[in-house]
Amino acid sequence: MDVFEALADPVRRELLLALRGADLSASELGDPQPGSQPGVSRHLRRLREAGLVDVEARGRHRVYSLRPDALAPVEHLVATLRAEPATGTTTEADVRPPLPAGALAGLDLEVRRTTRERRAARTAAREEETA
Repeated sequence: MDVFEALADPVRRELLLALRGADLSASELGDPQPGSQPGVSRHLRRLREAGLVDVEARGRHRVYSLRPDALAPVEHLVATLRAEPATGTTTEADVRPPLPAGALAGLDLEVRRTTRERRAARTAAREEETA
């Protein structure tokens, strides 16, 4: 999930606002929010996936903290929208935010997993041929 998708949900925006002032546990974040604790946990997972929050285990609790630097794509888009357009036309590449660090980590993981599976399938096929 990217930053813009994460910010699209009002519950997630409220969670981010709550984290603006302090690091909080999932249960502390769940108290003011309507809905179930599992729902809050799902929203927190989405925020982690977007890189907007960090989580740290402290004893039996998971404590969440805001990562303001993750808002760089939003800030870039807003700055571009506020800037005076150049004499030429604005292209999508001009307003597309840069990829955040780690944005392609999931792709890397999937490529490695697929490579491992294909290698294992080839090895199994060779073993069947020789048996």
